[in-house]
Amino acid sequence: MFTAELTFECYQDTTIEAVDGAITQLIDALRYNGQILGREFPTSIDDGVFITRVVCPEEESLHPRHHSSIVEQRLQALSEAGLLAPKIRLTGMDLHSDNTDLCQPPEWQVLYTHYLSTCSPLRCGEHLAPIPLYKLPTPKTDDHQALLRWQVDWSSTDELQMHGTTLQQACSDVLTDINSPLNNTGWQLAKDIEQQTHTPTYYYLYHLADAAKQADEAEQRCCPSCNGEWKLTTPLHGIFDFKCEPCRLLSNLPW
Repeated sequence: MFTAELTFECYQDTTIEAVDGAITQLIDALRYNGQILGREFPTSIDDGVFITRVVCPEEESLHPRHHSSIVEQRLQALSEAGLLAPKIRLTGMDLHSDNTDLCQPPEWQVLYTHYLSTCSPLRCGEHLAPIPLYKLPTPKTDDHQALLRWQVDWSSTDELQMHGTTLQQACSDVLTDINSPLNNTGWQLAKDIEQQTHTPTYYYLYHLADAAKQADEAEQRCCPSCNGEWKLTTPLHGIFDFKCEPCRLLSNLPW
């Protein structure tokens, strides 16, 4: 991942409210297109110049060839707020982020996230490296907002159950139940991505159980969708102990 600065200059008199609204709408569009990552984008002002700091999946993530129609619309709307198109300055590699996947295209992929993740929830199956969402075919809605909102919901639920102080059991149930609304949404998104990309796309189903039951779990647990055998001989990436190819599901032993 790479950090960058977007510098917005005023070319006519305007207001803070107009500028803030135009920049926010552009940043939202870039985020929902997968060109920038995260949920917080600090913006500073200095003598009529506004600077927004972002994290991008690749060095060329903000190149116009990756823009969606919504991003293009938001760029054009900047002039209505008295702003020029942003100047982009790459400031370096982000040392705390995962490296973007280099497979073109991957042989298979998985929809996987966790409460600390801010990168793309779509990952290469071979390397578990994140795949920039702007490399996917454009959805009917022209952005990936539904996918990113699912990621926020999943991460927030995971964080609550990890901390173990508020709604732990309720959140664990939501994450582990294949029929929960959260997993239904994610599994359907994975199916949609497979249909769009023609690449096998799996959904990660989190599993949590009493550690004392771990040995029995390995022998007896079946796929929750088809009830078939899905235990792997060797875990994938040290995370996935179960894989059902027909159902496109991955899961784990409790840790």
